[in-house]
Amino acid sequence: MGQTLFVPNSRIKPDGGIIEVKDDNNNWRIVLVSEAKHQGKDIENIKAGKFVGAKNDQDLMTAGNAIERSHKNISEIANLMLSESHFPYILFLEGSNFLTETISITRPDGRIVTLEYNSGMLNRLDRLTSANYGMPINTNLCKNKFVKHKDKTIMLQATSIYTQGNGEKWDSKKMFEIMLEISKTSLQTLGSELFNQITKR
Repeated sequence: MGQTLFVPNSRIKPDGGIIEVKDDNNNWRIVLVSEAKHQGKDIENIKAGKFVGAKNDQDLMTAGNAIERSHKNISEIANLMLSESHFPYILFLEGSNFLTETISITRPDGRIVTLEYNSGMLNRLDRLTSANYGMPINTNLCKNKFVKHKDKTIMLQATSIYTQGNGEKWDSKKMFEIMLEISKTSLQTLGSELFNQITKR
């Protein structure tokens, strides 16, 4: 919609990169954008017997807000893809700040520490679900949603957010499978669009 910049060398760079294909009209089309973020080392710290906090006397560290930087990348790619019917942005999350279930971790001294997934001090998932309009996580949301409002239709571009839920690290094979699924959805959407263009000629 716009290209206003205040810093000439300003840029975005999702760490998983951007994959494009050239369509039958020689236009480059985005089929996949991926980004992986880790926030929250509470599980590792507890297992290692490490205390945290200003006085090094706490089991858990209050979650930070570094993950919210992802919103800039998401918004910029959404701006770039306003003319598309798909939004293939995947955000992979891992770490104790993205739990979807309560877990218990044992310290080296045998004491058990419980990490409550719904703790406002720990969980930062709700800081990111605005990027998918509060729709389900671990779900392929690549195809844009269209919402009717009176005589208007509004297009929603939702990020597909995936988290392990229990704080474990992502397996690269599982990440690949998810990225492949999103890419196929992108290609199906683009294929349908090109088919419709041909049939209208």
